[in-house]
Formats: sequence, C-alpha cells, structure tokens
Amino acid sequence: MNNQRKLKHLLVGTLVVVLIASAPMLALAKSQGNLDPDTQFYVPKPIQGARQQIASLTSSGDKADAALVRTMIETPQAVWIEGGTPHKVQQEVKSTIKHAAAKGTVPVLVAYNLPFRDCSQYSAGGATSMAEYKAWIDGFAAGIGDATVVVILEPDGLGIIPWYNPFGDRDTWVTNPNLEWCQPEEADPDTAAAERFEMLNYAVDKFKENPGTSVYLDGTHSGWLGAGDAADRLYQAGVLDADGFFLNVSNYRYTEHLIKYGTWISKCIWFGDPGSGSWGAGHFEWCGSQYSPADPNDFSTWTLTDQWYANNVESQTWVPYPGDSGLKHFVIDTSRNGQGPWTPTVPYPDPQDWCNPPDRGVGLLPTADTGIELVEAYLWVKIPGASDGECARGLGEPGETIDPEWGLIDPPAGDLFPEMALDLVQNANPPLLP
Repeated sequence: MNNQRKLKHLLVGTLVVVLIASAPMLALAKSQGNLDPDTQFYVPKPIQGARQQIASLTSSGDKADAALVRTMIETPQAVWIEGGTPHKVQQEVKSTIKHAAAKGTVPVLVAYNLPFRDCSQYSAGGATSMAEYKAWIDGFAAGIGDATVVVILEPDGLGIIPWYNPFGDRDTWVTNPNLEWCQPEEADPDTAAAERFEMLNYAVDKFKENPGTSVYLDGTHSGWLGAGDAADRLYQAGVLDADGFFLNVSNYRYTEHLIKYGTWISKCIWFGDPGSGSWGAGHFEWCGSQYSPADPNDFSTWTLTDQWYANNVESQTWVPYPGDSGLKHFVIDTSRNGQGPWTPTVPYPDPQDWCNPPDRGVGLLPTADTGIELVEAYLWVKIPGASDGECARGLGEPGETIDPEWGLIDPPAGDLFPEMALDLVQNANPPLLP
C-alpha cells in the first residue's frame, strides 16, 4: 500500500503558556489497556506464492533461506479485509475468527475500505459513499460478534484525508490556508474531510459495542505527521472512545523512535482534549513534536521534546494530568522496521523511500508483552514480502518502469515480492530463528 510518504506537516505553533491556577477539573481521557500480555496472535494462511518460494529455495539447495522464509510466514500477522458487500465481509471475518479460535489465538484484522482509500494511488479502492462504508462496517462488526479481536482501523485513514485543512477549520485555531495534497475531483471539497471523520467515529462506536474488540486508529509514524497534528486528527476521529492508535503500518521507522513519538501523541491527546482540564485544552497545535523543539533528523535532540512534555504537561500539577496509566495506548507495526528507514544513495526525481526499499529487515516479533505501559503490542500488520506497489522512483509510469533499486518491474501492491521477502528475512533484526 502507498503509505507515509508525503511532506510532513510542520504544525507546531507558538508555544503559548498561560498558567491558570483555577483550571476546572474536567473529565479525563479514558484509560485503556485491553490486551493481555499473554495474548497469542493468529497465524493466517501465508501470502500467495510464499510456499512456492520456499519450495524453490529448497530445491536449489538454499535450505537456510527457505527455513527463514518459512519462519516468516509462520509468524503471527494481520488479515487484511479490503472490500466486498456487507454480507461478504461478515462471512470473511467470521471465517477468520473461527480459524483463529480453533488455534486458541486472537486475530488482528485490518479494516481497509474507506472511500478515496490511498487517495487513488497504488492501493486505491474502497467504498463509494459514506452510506456504503457504514453498511460495510456493520457487516464487519456483525462478523466479529462477541469474539476477542484486534482491529487496525484504516491504515492511512488519518494520514491522508481528502481536502483536509489542518488546524484551519476552527476560529480559535491557527488558520492554515494550504489544503493537503489529496484533492480528488470526485470528492466534495466542502464535506470530504468531515465525512472521513464521521465514518471513522461511526466505525469506532460500532466496533466498541463488543467489549472483546480492541480498535486502534491511524497515528501515522515518526517521519510523517507532527505529534500535535496526529493527536488532533485522532481526537476528531474518536480516539477517546477507541482503545488507542497504531503506528508505522507498512513503514520502516525505528521502534525506539516510534515509542517516543507515540508517547508524545498520547500526552498531546490529553493536553489538547477540551475535556481534560489542561491549560492547552483545544490546542493540539501547541504540542511539541519530532519537528520542534527537536530536530527530526537528529534523534539525540528528541530529548528536547521529552522535556517539552515534562515541563508543559507533567509539571502542571494543578490540572488532573492522569499519568501514563490514564493516557491512550498504542500498537506498533514491526513487520519491516528491523533495519529502520531507507536512505537512497541516488538522487531520484521521487525516491519513494516508503516503496519497496532495499536492504530492509523484519523487526521485533509480535507480542502483547512489551514491558512498556503505553505500548499495547508489537504486531506484524503489513504482510512481510508483500509489495508496496510498482515503484518507479519518478523515472516513468508505474507498472511499465523498471525499479532501479531492484532491476525489475515491481509486483503490484499486495502481491508477493520474492526478492524483497528474502531481503527481509536475511536482514531481520533481531535475527529470525528457524
């Protein structure tokens, strides 16, 4: 899928500190932490072609790599649900849950069907209207029933919002006249963004009717939105009623960076929530992020943003700061981040550093026992070995242009990319143990 790649939004406004000793004691964001540390996640049927790759490696005498690929496909990972009628999605979800229950495991289900999904790029598709999407969500939720599941709700759903104007639609906030890059002609500029938030709120509420469903919204990743922008979008999408948010789906950011980034988002959700009692209530754009006061390209400076939160959130003892136990939790996709992000060495017109980068590796194995209060789980959400799309690096038409990093035309999004799959297992960090 075509994720996490456009210009970041440097949306950290002037840090206005107005200490109001008599701030009201208002409602806190709900504390969440649904996943039992002993949760065993579901291993679904492997991506099509993976078993053939294992057979091919074995027959050629490369038994070590064959064993690594086998270990990869036998590791718990998500099941992507990407369309169909409400009845079809209900049956697909129900079938997945049945297979997971037979193994005593919990499935991770990705709901991926929003209108204008991926803004009509490599992973284009989705429902054609808000009514169609809500009906699809109804079918999805009916398929879950009272089962225990994890739902990753719409990767890119908040990172790419059609006709969105960050921080520009409320009189009390900074006006930003620059609309985001996703401006599909088929979408109504006056309603598209609001409809996106309405659909996500609807989905959160529908899924949370079942107490066994843990649902997470899109928090993008540490190389994309600033923490304040991400927190604001999450708030509008209903994160207070969800279990939290997810990070790094289909991307490659270091886990260490994502933990800091996710922690900042969690704190900023509380800081900016109008119901929190914080002196920053209503002002997510004041939050510190990886862009300010930190330098996004120098991780050693990220302690500056840690200090921003320490000084402007934790120290405000006259408001009901809940501590980490009262903040929103998050999950991290570690399916491909073992070697971190890719830095191209060639000046391509469009490097597409998110799209089938070479020399990457799978990361931490899926677990709900992270040892970090705010981190609910490490998950393999993106299917390792699945192509991100027909990457052309700005050199020609996708699907017709050889990817110079691989020397071939990349497979379509979602199809097995055997060469990349082999890269991922060979460069695993920590190493995969067959």
